[in-house]
Amino acid sequence: MQIWPAIDLRGGNCVRLRQGDYQQETVFGTDPAEMAKHWVSLGGEFLHLVDLDGARDGKPSNLKAVRGILEAVDVPCELGGGIRDEQTIRELLDLGLSRLVIGTLALRNPDWFKEMCSQFPGKLVLGIDAKNGFVATDGWLEVSQKKAIELAQQFADEPLAAIVYTDIATDGMMRGANVPAMREMKEAVRIPIVASGGVTTMDDVRKLAAAGLDGCIIGRALYEGTIDLRDAVAQY
Repeated sequence: MQIWPAIDLRGGNCVRLRQGDYQQETVFGTDPAEMAKHWVSLGGEFLHLVDLDGARDGKPSNLKAVRGILEAVDVPCELGGGIRDEQTIRELLDLGLSRLVIGTLALRNPDWFKEMCSQFPGKLVLGIDAKNGFVATDGWLEVSQKKAIELAQQFADEPLAAIVYTDIATDGMMRGANVPAMREMKEAVRIPIVASGGVTTMDDVRKLAAAGLDGCIIGRALYEGTIDLRDAVAQY
């Protein structure tokens, strides 16, 4: 199972939110590039970047920080947040990002997303953020009537790199991952599933691995020290 340390960007800083609430922000660092180097020095082989301003505003807003990270480390990096058109996809891939996470527009314009999957095979990740099983969009500010599993199955035949499935209720709360929901998603499609949200201890990581998840994004637990990245990478 791949371990993806998360670097969430807002206003050029490394932050974490609780349940996606922009009013519940903790700043963990002011130099994203140094943070990236830190996680790589501890054995990180992948990095999951989120442009929180971009997710809310609908266009990438932390490109300076993203460029700094890409220049500082030599590991695959993926970025999500505010990616809403083909030009943005091309520009971000040209920067050196390995893959891009798209969520809101996949829900709102599925035909466009399928076309982008065909144009950029293996480069796009479907980001599904769910609250009580229903898809949330626009930086988690809106909750749709679409079930998360239905959205995943809608794109089951596309050449996606993966699905990042985030449980909003647990994200940033340090109370454990929603393993049953992650297992249900894993069993619903053949696409690689990367779990996100609430991963707090190595026991959470073990449970996700046992449930068959292909990857695991870890955020606040790394910053607060309840998971040692070296241990997680060594075991998985």
